[in-house]
Amino acid sequence: MRKIDLRRIDLNLLPVFDTLMRERHVSRAAGQLGRTQSAVSHALDRLRDQLGDPLLVRVGGSMQPSPFALELMAELGPILGSIERALSPRESFDPATAQRHFRLVLPDFWTDAMAGFLAEAARIAPGITVEWLAPRESSLIDLAAAQVDLVIAPSRLAPVEGTQSSPLGAMAWQSFLRAGHPAIARWGREAWLAYPHVVVAVGDRLRPPVETAAYLPPERTIGARVPNFGAVAPLLARTDMIATLPTLTIRDAAGFHGLVALPPPVPVEPIEHSLYWSIRHGNEPALAWLRETIRPHLAIPG
Repeated sequence: MRKIDLRRIDLNLLPVFDTLMRERHVSRAAGQLGRTQSAVSHALDRLRDQLGDPLLVRVGGSMQPSPFALELMAELGPILGSIERALSPRESFDPATAQRHFRLVLPDFWTDAMAGFLAEAARIAPGITVEWLAPRESSLIDLAAAQVDLVIAPSRLAPVEGTQSSPLGAMAWQSFLRAGHPAIARWGREAWLAYPHVVVAVGDRLRPPVETAAYLPPERTIGARVPNFGAVAPLLARTDMIATLPTLTIRDAAGFHGLVALPPPVPVEPIEHSLYWSIRHGNEPALAWLRETIRPHLAIPG
């Protein structure tokens, strides 16, 4: 097959040539392409000039290809088919019939949000399963590598290439302690610092705003470090320890264990949280459905 300088060829003419080769008739090809007959004839003339070959010649009531046109079509047909398949709309996601396993990373205090999402999913997408994973230092790296599908984490995390995010809102803070705690009657900074505190070990990448606020002498005493937010309320209910946390983290458990919530006596900035997903896979219909469906359940109370 002859060598052709692609810089001289208008590649937009190739789909016209492909249709003409299939139809062997200018007016039928024009109908297939949604163009006028004269536009198709002009496109064919341009391609003939650029390729230096008659390509299709009228013989009787149809157009017959030249030997070069047959060679060209043998090579071009599969290429155009591949391009068309590659650019076709992605397969849709039907939640009613889909069988899909999703992996989500979010802290344990999102129990209500997950319960609401899973209840909705059971109704509209009974074939999906959800794996709830605890956050870890590499969660956003795992997300960029498509090892997990969604991550909910503080917005202040260092950006990871290949991920994008959308803000969910800011979590306000409160101090929690048991009803009848001796600090309640004289609540203030001195009382807050006089008792040991419970803190949740959620990683070393971010320093909680409450630690920054408390780092004025004297520093608060840490009475216990626990691995998750679910462990906080039972400890507070049976000790004189105090926990200063985003309200959402133990709001329901605080009521169950009879805890009192007070405004922190030190200024603590609300902590913004975001929903993170992979840029590379974010447009997949299944993952787009997941984000749209779970997001309403992630609203952060004001």
